[in-house]
Amino acid sequence: MKYAVIALSGTQYQVQEDQIVTVDKLDPTTKSCSEVLLIVDGDKVKIGQPLIKNASVDFEIVKDYQGKKLRVSIYKAKSRYRKTKGFRPQLTDIKITKINY
Repeated sequence: MKYAVIALSGTQYQVQEDQIVTVDKLDPTTKSCSEVLLIVDGDKVKIGQPLIKNASVDFEIVKDYQGKKLRVSIYKAKSRYRKTKGFRPQLTDIKITKINY
């Protein structure tokens, strides 16, 4: 089983080839990630210090969309203060095409 751990948009993801991963919105011109932290290929394990040199993960963007709306409520007791905010994250689905090392 071949997989890698990458850092993308400030978050770490464990990815495999031909897997679809949902990440925070990416620039449409981005086609690869060079911040590879770990690669496992069967019994071989490469660990970065903190990154693996000359390693990259290629991907293609499948779609951009908005996530489910989150509702956040704030209130203060005994003062009749209530406030509600909404938030919809901007997301991107990417398909991992190749893990290079």
